[in-house]
Amino acid sequence: MKTGLKDTIKIISVPVVIASLCCLSPVILVLFGLSTAAFASSLADTLYGEYKWLFRVIGFILLAGSIILYLRRQKGICTLNEAKKHRNEIINIVLISVSAAVIGYLIWLYVIVEYVGKLLSIWK
Repeated sequence: MKTGLKDTIKIISVPVVIASLCCLSPVILVLFGLSTAAFASSLADTLYGEYKWLFRVIGFILLAGSIILYLRRQKGICTLNEAKKHRNEIINIVLISVSAAVIGYLIWLYVIVEYVGKLLSIWK
């Protein structure tokens, strides 16, 4: 019962994207032509300045939910007795997933989205 790279990416991908929507939303609006760069910059300032913690909390809740779904569907751990039997495996999955999610969030938001935003002149 190993957790591979594909499984880790499945677990963390949606929560990381949702957690980064504070800065990704303005980029998407500009890319689809639904907004100007000035409005997107203003929106990014508001979302990142005032609501970044809300996005991060929602991403963390989704991460916890995706870990639980993974353990139930892929590993078949549904009861407390099974969880006690597989305690070390669950701890490892949680630690790997949280670590990968934090690293993925930092790279996705502060490298990829940042450079795309600069390329689109949303922020300087």
